[in-house]
Amino acid sequence: MARTKICGITNRADLQAAVEAGTDAVGIISAVDVATTREVDRSTAAELVAVVPPFVTATLVSMPDDADHAVELVEAIQPDALQLHGEFDADDLGYIRAETGVKIIAAVDHENTDRATALDGVADALLIDSTTEAGAGGTGEPHDWEATADLVESLTTPVILAGGLTPDNVAEAIRVAAPFGVDVASGVERSEGSKDHTAVATFVRNAGREIEVPA
Repeated sequence: MARTKICGITNRADLQAAVEAGTDAVGIISAVDVATTREVDRSTAAELVAVVPPFVTATLVSMPDDADHAVELVEAIQPDALQLHGEFDADDLGYIRAETGVKIIAAVDHENTDRATALDGVADALLIDSTTEAGAGGTGEPHDWEATADLVESLTTPVILAGGLTPDNVAEAIRVAAPFGVDVASGVERSEGSKDHTAVATFVRNAGREIEVPA
């Protein structure tokens, strides 16, 4: 069964719905270089992280200017994990982890397999997504799950599948790609930045459902 992360949490009601649905992690977006209503300011991010209960991973999703900025954000917000978007290399990831002690999830575009290979064994997890030219996720665009399955087979680092996932397709995506985890934002929203609580619960439930393939 794949782990689940509900990303783009902006308020306590949506956070509580994700936790009650049984998600393994929540993503709180702050300090990104793209316009999105899923982003919250630093103080709101810290407030949300502070009320995430034990056994649910509070993940800061960010596009810091550089490694020192990443360290500053982690120290201010105090997440359990940092999901990094942008062109950070292995040395950057090592420095951030050494300075903060948090787990590092590196976001990689699904077409950039060379970068995934370069960060294998360095990041704590690799998030394979459909990203913008700036490296931001949240596009809502699916990609080739079979290609992700090939990455899962070739890499030692856990792979998290993102991009265009919904309650309707997540079980099939997991069957094909066999990722460590799945990540969703737009696929469980009423509008950008506001979660549909029924969709959140259905996504988490379906991520744990086995898909039977006809013989």
